[in-house]
Amino acid sequence: MAEKYGSRDHRVLSLGISDIGGSALTTDMAVPKKRSDAEIASGIPVTYVPARNTIFLSYALAWTEVLGAWDIFIGVNAVDYSGYPDCRPEYIRAFEQLANLATKAAVEGKGKVRIQAPLLYLKKSEIIRRGTALGVDYAITHSCYDPSPEGLACGACDSCRLRKKGFLEAGIQDPTRYLGK
Repeated sequence: MAEKYGSRDHRVLSLGISDIGGSALTTDMAVPKKRSDAEIASGIPVTYVPARNTIFLSYALAWTEVLGAWDIFIGVNAVDYSGYPDCRPEYIRAFEQLANLATKAAVEGKGKVRIQAPLLYLKKSEIIRRGTALGVDYAITHSCYDPSPEGLACGACDSCRLRKKGFLEAGIQDPTRYLGK
């Protein structure tokens, strides 16, 4: 993806989140399937990965400081999502505040770290429309919490259901490769 979209630099870091566990996405715990919209909208599901976005943002913050950059972008969403606490606007604001207390450059007054979350308040359909307008090839992506060994999306987990609904509401053909499709 980084190469396709012309990223100047791309790093892959091994974070070992599965060593921590605590989530259906990092252990052998079953991923919930075919939950209703009401179930998705209530509570924090077992697919929540403890501190995942904090870990991602911390690594990004370290690299940002090394680069002398001031903006960190993260694709969290607090509209059509599974209720994860680290996808909420107050979390993003709090991490930005922490970043400006925790970095040498910010403390020395050389700049202010900004956490950019451009998808935060968008519905999935709006995200899909915006991505399509920007040329995102959704056929090479999926959001599935429980993909098959061949990389096919399950079509029944919360993330697949929200993605399908987003494409439907956007009026755009869903190119996702689902099991049984």
